[in-house]
Amino acid sequence: MLRQPPKCLLLLSLLTTFTFSCRKSNLGSKQGDPKTLIPEVVVEFDYEHIKERGYLTALIDNSSTGLFLYRGKTMGYEYDLLKMFADSMGLDLRLDVTTSIEEAFQKLNKGEGDILAYNLTVTKERKKRIAFTHYHNIVRQVLIQRKPENWRQLKYHEIEKALLRNPVDLIGKEVHVRHHSAYLTRLRNLSDEIGGDILIIEDFPNVETETIIQKVAKGEIDYTVAEEDIALVNSTYYPILDIKTAVSFPQQIAWGVRRNSDSLLTALNGWIEHMRKTSEYYTVYNKYFRSSKASLARSRSRFSSLRGTEISPFDSLIKIGASELSWDWRLLAAQIYKESKFKPKAVSWAGAIGLMQVLPMTAAEHNVKNLKNPAQNIHAGVEHLKWLLKMWEPEIEDATERIKFVLASYNVGHGHVFDAIRLADKYGADPRYWENVAPYLIKKSEVEYFNDEVVVFGYCRGLEPVRYVKVILETFENYKTLFPEDEIT
Repeated sequence: MLRQPPKCLLLLSLLTTFTFSCRKSNLGSKQGDPKTLIPEVVVEFDYEHIKERGYLTALIDNSSTGLFLYRGKTMGYEYDLLKMFADSMGLDLRLDVTTSIEEAFQKLNKGEGDILAYNLTVTKERKKRIAFTHYHNIVRQVLIQRKPENWRQLKYHEIEKALLRNPVDLIGKEVHVRHHSAYLTRLRNLSDEIGGDILIIEDFPNVETETIIQKVAKGEIDYTVAEEDIALVNSTYYPILDIKTAVSFPQQIAWGVRRNSDSLLTALNGWIEHMRKTSEYYTVYNKYFRSSKASLARSRSRFSSLRGTEISPFDSLIKIGASELSWDWRLLAAQIYKESKFKPKAVSWAGAIGLMQVLPMTAAEHNVKNLKNPAQNIHAGVEHLKWLLKMWEPEIEDATERIKFVLASYNVGHGHVFDAIRLADKYGADPRYWENVAPYLIKKSEVEYFNDEVVVFGYCRGLEPVRYVKVILETFENYKTLFPEDEIT
């Protein structure tokens, strides 16, 4: 049974309105162990069903190694690998950001996700609920503690004297850990091994490992535990942290799937075995775990979902433009990122300029003279989008569908999109829906179709605008997930 820590209990007795955020684990209790949970019903939905559906749903957390945004780009070690796997299998990737590990396990087995892509330690108890892929890494769990405040002025032996190096010295100490994590099991076992109780405090389910590490850095708590790779990244953010004391032997880190997803597990394992032999895998790993300067820059940026509250330096201008379109401003931001990666002086091979890659001819129609000026450029791009929205309104009744036709038209021109609509209609597909029209826009690169009697504008590299729409909508979903409207200033 979990009982409240004495400090929290004292505060609770003094301040009845105080909501505390920690729970102490009773070392003799089995509560929280997967084996005591009610048996789960596991859905039957394997790789062949995923392929038929066309997309893979990954359960992932918002962290510096899982998933985050930096200057408009979706990033993360887990994310990059997932994207590579999905692309190799011809699948779209959908993300479900789930903070609670226990909730993620439940979602996986209920079929709300296909892969549990956390930095998961492989344990025997977890194997009773899910199947693990081949490991990605082998790392130890380490104790995260704070160096003395004046550590920069101290000699090495003086710093060492102030730190806990022998796990036996954890007896009687409070160690805060992520809820339902492998750290809890490890510390329980360590308590048995050292012959004394470690006071293990589980945080609430929605509190992530990196948030607890931040509490140590700020002096709010004294100790926590994390995998060594995660600890290494966070020690870059917070130099006051010490991560040298191991509390476990090396352990496997892997992804999880449902235990009855044999085909998906086989596909993942084959891909992982191949990837581990390539330089590409190590490039991804080093990008997040070995590049300390880049990690530090991302952690301190106001344009990062890790610590910041802005997507780009142009958010205020984008919001004004989006309001004129009656769009969610994050959709317009996603389009601008796709066009220029938020580079106001970008120039394309075709002569398109600035944030929204506006052609000088289009700018002239809206009396815009300086396309490298962010405000003028966004104004010109938005005016063109307004024109396209007005043009497509009588053609496409559904507002969500209409956006897809507008985006495609912005990229390739509305004439080619109308050609694809006429082809879709001719061949019996409902032209009011983008998923029916897109294949015919792609086919406009084939002689049989760009020479069809219903085609007016001829040849088109249709794959480009189809990908354009897809990428923008995926980016928009990521922006909504990682920058919720109520958390953005």
